[in-house]
Amino acid sequence: MNIGPYVLANNVFVAPMAGVTDRPFRMLCKQLGAGYAVSEMVTSRRDLWDTLKTSRRANHAGEAAPIAVQIAGTDAQMMADAAAYNIARGAQIIDINMGCPAKKVCNKWAGSALMQDETLALQIVEAVVAACAPHGVPVTLKMRTGWAQTHKNALTIACAAESAGVQMVTVHGRTREQGYKGLAEYDTIAAVKAALRIPVVANGDIDSPEKARDVLAYTGADAVMIGRAAQGRPWIFREVAHFIATGTALAPPLVAEVKRLLLDHLLEHYTLYGEFTGVRSARKHIGWYVKTLPGGEAFRARMNLLEDGKAQLRAVEDFFDALGARTDRLAVAASTSIGPDQSGMNNEKNQETALA
Repeated sequence: MNIGPYVLANNVFVAPMAGVTDRPFRMLCKQLGAGYAVSEMVTSRRDLWDTLKTSRRANHAGEAAPIAVQIAGTDAQMMADAAAYNIARGAQIIDINMGCPAKKVCNKWAGSALMQDETLALQIVEAVVAACAPHGVPVTLKMRTGWAQTHKNALTIACAAESAGVQMVTVHGRTREQGYKGLAEYDTIAAVKAALRIPVVANGDIDSPEKARDVLAYTGADAVMIGRAAQGRPWIFREVAHFIATGTALAPPLVAEVKRLLLDHLLEHYTLYGEFTGVRSARKHIGWYVKTLPGGEAFRARMNLLEDGKAQLRAVEDFFDALGARTDRLAVAASTSIGPDQSGMNNEKNQETALA
């Protein structure tokens, strides 16, 4: 699996998620088997580049190559300038966001809203490719199947993007209209893969090794991209990569390992954000780790009241020590694997357990 000159470790990727895939989380996912990770989206607005939020998102210190940065915006020249800005700060791959469904993004005609204007979308792609070419930086594109059920144009945009020089396309199997509701469909992704020569990545509802296998088989995609299923479960990448490579399942992680991973994650998180902001923004990560564990909800409620790093670290350590006294390993994660004989791989049985 290649993106331009970069050979990736495997075909199991981390999806860009605002407020989640910061540098500490990306580094952790790569450590735990992800072959590729994309940053949170960076705005194309020059007046926001000097803000603390953007400077943190453009910080790649210590991150393993290739460093991929996603940019978002609505103006072709501004997007080209944003690509150059991030390349100067270490980006080795630039990803164009045409997939974000958030209202605050789409209301400004960025993200998946761009799929409503194919002419503008292609102008942006061409401008970003032109800005990246002199630096030898590949451009990739992430999008949805379309704006709405009645307006699915991922295939049209993907073909135009390939012709313009994009070197990989990721498709989330939902329309913007769906947000993260309902189920992802994979027929559109399969159609995009069949039409393109460049790598195509499948995204949406991939939450287990078995589901990853089924999606790859059904769509013919070159890779899978995992988003929300990795929240609080970053070891999912090694589980999926191992299963795809061998056909066998890894044992669930040891409680002692999860404790160490989370404590290390928190320390990296504090380093990036500072203790005051870091303690507060880390609460969601801790909550995801413990959500399905015995006593997890009660612990989360207590932990959310803590306001300093030492107390937060000690609480996490105590929680996992108590859990480790009762069991060596975490419970096996539930699978939502379904067979490829179903249309779009969707069925009612899996509706309640599907993840984005």
